[in-house]
Amino acid sequence: MTPGRPVPPPFAKPIVPAAEAGAAAEAGALAAAYGAVSGDSGLVPLTVARRAPKPDDVEIAIDFCGLCHSDVHATRGEWGGQTYPLVPGHEIVGTVSRIGSDVTDFAVGDRVGVGCLVDSCRECDSCLDGLEQYCEKGMTGTYGAKDRRNGDTITQGGYSSSIVVDRRYVLRVPDSLDPAAVAPLLCAGVTTFSPLRHFDVEEGDVVGVVGLGGLGHMAVKLAKAMGAKVVVFTTSESKVAAALELGADEVVLSRDETAMAAADRTIDLIIDTVAAPHDLNPFFRTLRVDGALFQLGLPSEAMPPVNPGSLIRRRIAYAGSLIGGIAETQEMLDFCAEHGVVADIEMVSAGQLNEAYDRMVAGDVKYRFVLDTSTLQAAAEEANA
Repeated sequence: MTPGRPVPPPFAKPIVPAAEAGAAAEAGALAAAYGAVSGDSGLVPLTVARRAPKPDDVEIAIDFCGLCHSDVHATRGEWGGQTYPLVPGHEIVGTVSRIGSDVTDFAVGDRVGVGCLVDSCRECDSCLDGLEQYCEKGMTGTYGAKDRRNGDTITQGGYSSSIVVDRRYVLRVPDSLDPAAVAPLLCAGVTTFSPLRHFDVEEGDVVGVVGLGGLGHMAVKLAKAMGAKVVVFTTSESKVAAALELGADEVVLSRDETAMAAADRTIDLIIDTVAAPHDLNPFFRTLRVDGALFQLGLPSEAMPPVNPGSLIRRRIAYAGSLIGGIAETQEMLDFCAEHGVVADIEMVSAGQLNEAYDRMVAGDVKYRFVLDTSTLQAAAEEANA
């Protein structure tokens, strides 16, 4: 297994001065949306002002948008420093409704997607390597971020009827896949695909997956599609059957010391999706020499300390990974089309969003919620986001 996989770089383009961007935005359209107006407001109907497409822009009529746990943290102000009103959503699937004058790679009617980022500097080493998510000047998130090319307006996301995005950050969604079930691939899918690809997982490898939620269920499906044997680690006996139904070859109850001991030196790569503090040292002991553990879950509190000896004795790597670049995300979508991989979803209407957030916090979803944007009410005559 060889780490690393080159991807094509994006085309660089200077940032448009704020004055020009503001003038272009004046002719934009209004979109119906749901978002938060404060940390404790819940999600309420809003109207979003979208800019008119500039020469390199694609306007998208949104059909579906996945709900991510990070949406909950952001809208409820749990990460601090949030600007309101805020329309979340970075797992967007829709149809091209209008294109800018210089766009030749998309046409009206194309099925497309937008993930977690809508811009980056396009000039740093990370961007030129196709790793826009690691942009050295900071990527522009799909919502809640300053849009430097468009007058420093705050980006508003996919819980809305439309969005306008530079063509370089728009993905082509294969027609063979269910568009609603594709939406979570644009976050949960690429977040798990990227470390599997980076470690060059192939047939005969053994991949461990810690946790069986939105990320974990995608890690199981993708690793299996790559030909790996998949071992799920869970603290819950109730998830054993679910893991096997998803395609896992084996399930280990991580609180069972005997079962964990039996797994010693049997795993090549672990994808850890758990977002709560937990002890990693028992999992390091399941890795073979030159194995690696990729941390994808981001706990809000400190994790128990890692024992360096666990790493040193087997030349183990402990790494992190953040979503994926644009080229890699497109590769992931094409891979999923080839292997028939999509997320397991539950559709919700706009009026069910607040309930869905509470259920996400409680872990009551198998495995991702997706918003049907046809249930949004009509946009008001004036924008409030």
